[in-house]
Amino acid sequence: METTAATRFHAASAAGPDWGQAVKACLDRLGDVRGCNLGFLYLTDSLADQASSILNLLRGVTGIRDWVGTVGLGVLGGGEELFDQPAIAVMAAHLPEDSFRVFPVVKGDLGPMRRVAGGWLDRHGAMLGLVHADPRNADLADLVTQLGEATGSFLVGGLASSRGDYPQFSVPDGKNDGPVGDGGVSGVLFGNGLGVATGLTQGCSPIGPMRTITAAEENLIIEIDGRPALEVFKEDIGELLARDLNRVAGYIFAGLPIAGSDTADYLVRDLIAIDPRMGWLAVAERVEPGRRILFARRDRQAAVLDMERMLEKLKKRLSGPPKGAVYVSCVARGPNLFGEGNQEVAMIRQALGDVPLVGFFANGEISNARLYGYTGVLTLFL
Repeated sequence: METTAATRFHAASAAGPDWGQAVKACLDRLGDVRGCNLGFLYLTDSLADQASSILNLLRGVTGIRDWVGTVGLGVLGGGEELFDQPAIAVMAAHLPEDSFRVFPVVKGDLGPMRRVAGGWLDRHGAMLGLVHADPRNADLADLVTQLGEATGSFLVGGLASSRGDYPQFSVPDGKNDGPVGDGGVSGVLFGNGLGVATGLTQGCSPIGPMRTITAAEENLIIEIDGRPALEVFKEDIGELLARDLNRVAGYIFAGLPIAGSDTADYLVRDLIAIDPRMGWLAVAERVEPGRRILFARRDRQAAVLDMERMLEKLKKRLSGPPKGAVYVSCVARGPNLFGEGNQEVAMIRQALGDVPLVGFFANGEISNARLYGYTGVLTLFL
């Protein structure tokens, strides 16, 4: 699908019994990509061990040198969400020359990014960075924060999800053997002159008031608003759930608001333990006294309503149809939350039209250089 002579996007996805057939089917659906200069590639994890072969074939056939992407338990593109089968999703973009810069995997030292993109950043600045990360990197949260600060960009993207290898696609670096790496963060920076918009959907709805943690140790919440944490928790979730706390697993979560956010944004974190004897809660995040907290429910209805809210807010910011899109969704969403039938893609298309779109189902999502879970991050090119 073409948009303007200066900027256009083509997207497709395909599944097949082996990687060669999947790539061929995807290329057939992609159409004429002559002149395109940036590729987005997402693979299901059953094809992770063939990542280099797939990328080399795509580079050879399309003539596109620069590619970004990674692997997921599922991929999406061309109106489909594909899980548990060999599948790929590809988007080819024709962007203004020098409007973007792809950088290789950085694992702690930002030197590889600076060598490739430092001069470009000085000339153009970066408005947005689309990044992909390896969840096995123990310093990932700090690395993403440092990368956002060093580039001055709004970082979006996600963590690879796989039952095998964790390939990331990026341009070669002097220390790498080729355009496929792993172990850190890689991606593409977009210059200030390129129109973009992003949205974040949490998939949860708050069920109680905003409160304050008044006693805590590491990830244990001991008191909330000066009362035993479990007492407050039961009050907020209601009598029905409070009578059977076994029902809250996977349904009720802790929401930790982000200080200084002007969008009522919060991090959703798992409740990992409840101690009825001591009245404590344990959450999957280090907390400290003075931090704000709320509790939220996560189910299909809440997720649909929040997705619709996010799409409506994005739509109001547009002056016309978007030209392309990348959507990163949590592996716990998709058919696991919305049911069968490509529900998330369908909601995006219903709100924004038949926009060329690709993405993957991630082991964690990135928005504004922060790590999230259970969320969907949508990036639009305008």
